[in-house]
Amino acid sequence: MLHIRFTAEDMSRVRFAPRPSPVPELHAALLMLGAPHEGLLFGRWRGRLLRTLPGAAEPLGELVPGGAAPRFLDVLGGTREEGFALIRSARPEFVRSELARVYAGQGPVPPWVRALHRGDAAAWDTLDRAQRAAHETVLAPVWPQVQDLHRAEFTRYALTAAEQGLAAALAAVAPGSRLRDGVWEWPSAPSAPSARSALEAPEARNARAARAAREVRLGGRGLVLLPTFHWRGGPLVQDLPDRPVVLAYPAGGGLPPAPEPRGARSEDGGLAAALGRTRAAVLRALAEPRTTTDLARRTGIGNATASAHAAALRAAGLITTTRTGRSVHHEQTPLGMLVVGTTP
Repeated sequence: MLHIRFTAEDMSRVRFAPRPSPVPELHAALLMLGAPHEGLLFGRWRGRLLRTLPGAAEPLGELVPGGAAPRFLDVLGGTREEGFALIRSARPEFVRSELARVYAGQGPVPPWVRALHRGDAAAWDTLDRAQRAAHETVLAPVWPQVQDLHRAEFTRYALTAAEQGLAAALAAVAPGSRLRDGVWEWPSAPSAPSARSALEAPEARNARAARAAREVRLGGRGLVLLPTFHWRGGPLVQDLPDRPVVLAYPAGGGLPPAPEPRGARSEDGGLAAALGRTRAAVLRALAEPRTTTDLARRTGIGNATASAHAAALRAAGLITTTRTGRSVHHEQTPLGMLVVGTTP
């Protein structure tokens, strides 16, 4: 069981990551490579990646002896380059203390990890190459699908929060969870994979902690919700001093994202799955200002239906409505543009 304790201040500091974050998603995918209990759904995916993952990625496994990962790998970043830069910018004393912590009692330390402990530039280059090699093989081919899935999850959360409130939105993130008296209670998580996998990801430490009762106190730092579409276990928690707590939770349809055949992408992508096809069409049609009548004509629905969909999208912060005389005009907000993947 996981308990996340909110202060009154934290209630206004819950935010949903507006975009997927490549480094946590990559680490979640690597973690799933060592999850034999998911063989039925992830078996073919795992077999393909283990056959194609280059040797340059192997140092990542040497950073998680005994399943414990150094916390300087716990970063976000909106792009791959931002995430890698955040890892490399970690304070030297933090890097040293974390490497010492994860290798305590774990036997011989690989030479390149010793060099990383000293701050050697060549060792950082080794880590950078490993991250890039893994990213190109594991994540880059499916990144468009991850982006679509994230937009759909983002929109689903925004609509639930707007229509039913924060408690309902958080409960929808994790079926079986509930927000009660300032505590978000998560159900027990599934067992984590064996820590012996050579490619076990940085989140292994968090996955093991989620198996047992755990309490996270936000203390006014706030909470960032980050869906991940490769990990199928319990929540993965980044809980570092003086930073918002980041909670990565399993989302999506239960199968790992797969590259789509050329020309197979639909206009709505995952947006229709989150909003419903009609409401997704309404949101897309509002890339330019339209009256309710024009919107109804554009989407092939009645005026009353168009007005009802517009009200729901407005409540979620995805569109604005402006009245000029007897005319009412609707258009996407910057958030709505982000959700549908258009440029503000």
